[in-house]
Amino acid sequence: MAANQVHDQPSPLNEVKSFDVEQQTKNDELDYTKRGQWLRAAILSANDGLLSTASLMIGVGAVRTDIKTVILSGVAGLVAGACSMAIGKLVSVYSQYDIEMAQMKRDGSTDNVGVEELNAEKEKLPNPWHAAGASALSFAVGALVPLLGAAFIKDYAVRVGVVIGVVSFALLGFGGLGAFLGKAPIVKSSLRVLIGDWFAMGVTYGLTKFVGKSGL
Repeated sequence: MAANQVHDQPSPLNEVKSFDVEQQTKNDELDYTKRGQWLRAAILSANDGLLSTASLMIGVGAVRTDIKTVILSGVAGLVAGACSMAIGKLVSVYSQYDIEMAQMKRDGSTDNVGVEELNAEKEKLPNPWHAAGASALSFAVGALVPLLGAAFIKDYAVRVGVVIGVVSFALLGFGGLGAFLGKAPIVKSSLRVLIGDWFAMGVTYGLTKFVGKSGL
């Protein structure tokens, strides 16, 4: 009877192994969540670059239809937007980094620890420069879509049609991927993104056309 009780008791070694497996699973899930968040943020930045640059090109094209002016407006939008995204992300993540470091000091997490342990703790925090670079690069990739679509087409009507076509296709892709990462309905989310961005491009075109004709 006593022997059976001994065998029924969980082994400390098994408990340690079980704890290690659970901890590893939690770490893997946390790592996957962080990667998913970064990828989703990159998709949103690319969508911003795609929409803002396409809207700018279509808006300027409503007044000046020559290819040089349209391409220059797109390039200016790419550079300005990428710089704006990078600086905004840098300031935002640096603020988050400073807040978390201050919280660690208040909690005493940095007291009586070695340099390697402190560096390991810092590596767990978001890197502002990585975030800024990723945001700017994602924006630029999205902005290149309408630029490449319009770069070699001189006819205005054909150029507008091609830009709207490639932008719509890319928007569906970005919207679907973002919905997949967020575990949302893919078709519904993709159409929502597409219709919303069509509306933005239409408003930009209409207002720019109105301002151009009114001579304001």
